[in-house]
Amino acid sequence: MKILYAEDEQQISRAVTEILKIEGFDVTSVYDGGEAWGRISTGYYDAVILDIMMPVMDGIDVLEKMRNNDIFTPVLMLTAKASIDDRIKGLSVGADDYLSKPFSMKELVARINSMLRRKNQYKNEILKFGNTSLDCTTGELKSEKSSLRLSNIEVELLSFLVKNPGAIYSGEKLNEILWQNSKSADSISLYIAYLKNKLTQVCSDSSIIISDPGYIFGVKGR
Repeated sequence: MKILYAEDEQQISRAVTEILKIEGFDVTSVYDGGEAWGRISTGYYDAVILDIMMPVMDGIDVLEKMRNNDIFTPVLMLTAKASIDDRIKGLSVGADDYLSKPFSMKELVARINSMLRRKNQYKNEILKFGNTSLDCTTGELKSEKSSLRLSNIEVELLSFLVKNPGAIYSGEKLNEILWQNSKSADSISLYIAYLKNKLTQVCSDSSIIISDPGYIFGVKGR
């Protein structure tokens, strides 16, 4: 599996790169956001790891350029801050996961493998519900009126809810089923909030609903 790893602290980069190679990944390491974008825009990678704080172009800007150019490679964001603002910013532009520094290599490898499994699990699947459809390969959420792109993790969440309509799931249960308890409670709430907002944008007639407390997916009129 080919991974692009963008980290400006070269000592950390060298250590992480060597361990990822031992784990069997084909790693390309870069040290600033400009070089990261140059590599991503001209080559293929199975996953991308982006440090948020980088020279030339920060990780959020690189991610935003990826999604604006229809590059849906799974992205793991690294941040030295535990601030929820960093998480919100990354998730809002299409990050699939995030990891705060310092992190363990075991956890980093587990997060990468989880992203890659999700990518393969939902490939070549189109789901239809009400007047809306979801292309699980491209992440396109589309209705008769409009369309937009979901992040890979939003695709996974919506796919699960669509396939289990009417069932009630707590955030803790979704975390257990979908992400093997690897997410925080704050993350689950953010994923749900962003997904509800995007459904509202595409489904202007509000025919598609995710209601709380607990999370129930449904199509009005059915």
